[in-house]
Amino acid sequence: MSKNIYIISGESSGDVHGGNLIKEIKQIQPELNIYCWGGERMQQAGAILQKHYKELAFMGFVEVAKNIFTILKNFKEIKADILAKKPEVIVLIDYPGFNLRLAKWLKKHNFKVIYYIAPQAWAWKEGRVKDIKKYTDELLVILPFEEKFFKKFGIKTTFVGHPLLQEIEHHNSPQGNKIALLPGSRKQEVTAILPIMLEMQAHYPHYTFQIAGMSHLGAEFYNSIIGDIPCEIIWNNASKAIQGAKLALVSSGTATLETALLKTPQIVCYKSSRLNYEIGKRIIKVPYISLVNLIMEREVVKELIQDQLNPNQLKIEIDKCLEAPYRTNMLNEYEHLREKLGEKNASKEAATIVLRYIK
Repeated sequence: MSKNIYIISGESSGDVHGGNLIKEIKQIQPELNIYCWGGERMQQAGAILQKHYKELAFMGFVEVAKNIFTILKNFKEIKADILAKKPEVIVLIDYPGFNLRLAKWLKKHNFKVIYYIAPQAWAWKEGRVKDIKKYTDELLVILPFEEKFFKKFGIKTTFVGHPLLQEIEHHNSPQGNKIALLPGSRKQEVTAILPIMLEMQAHYPHYTFQIAGMSHLGAEFYNSIIGDIPCEIIWNNASKAIQGAKLALVSSGTATLETALLKTPQIVCYKSSRLNYEIGKRIIKVPYISLVNLIMEREVVKELIQDQLNPNQLKIEIDKCLEAPYRTNMLNEYEHLREKLGEKNASKEAATIVLRYIK
């Protein structure tokens, strides 16, 4: 009788990491059934997709409140499916608002739970540490400083390396006449950030502006923001947009690290609703929002957040990034960042640990 694994991710970056994890699991034990909540990458790697992350991606306090009934329905649905499939082990990938609540229920029903890509309890909601300790069997972390942080709370934690290292390899990005725009993967992010990014096109007409677009948001949505501004959309492939760019304007999150590993200078651009921002700034306790600066523990890339993200300030930062020595210094810092991340194959390491839980 074949064994089952269930993997749950609620956003595009988790789908990418989940897809690579599934590939590695399938290479070692191809006969396993893998069910997932995720996206195309997990499905293409060999998992049976039960629900797409586009039905799950609610971000921010206001958005979650507005969609609470949909979220509750999703919980009911996934619980029923897990009970029907009876997986040997469940892997939760990031997406803590949903996954930690699910972990509590999973433990009550005696399922083995691995959490891959830790909730950022070191940044905010440190109380989540108690839940991770109580409701998971093992935590697999991808940032070098996380292992020490979680272990001090007595959580079984393994640093597996960062999965982006394998996806990107040692890529040398030729710096062409292109500016990449990465405004995020959620509607409310893109709506707030992309118009300001696009205003820059008038100042740099000799550059091609390429947007990393997400197909689940739809061409109509992007076109309503773009209007008649000359630009291109690269669908579902942020790396392609970043590669060969002279500069990238990046909304935050994993994309900032991906941009650094692709050796493209960047400016972090982030804006959300006033309410989300006011709540967030009172509870987030780290000095930076980009992974590049957090890992390096200093400002390597400029972060323009909320009111700082305006056309005047953005143009000043772009001009700096296009010229040496500012540009050269940033690229040198990227080399130190890569050294800090080590050489582990995260997906392979994680797959090996997951398979230990299969009886």
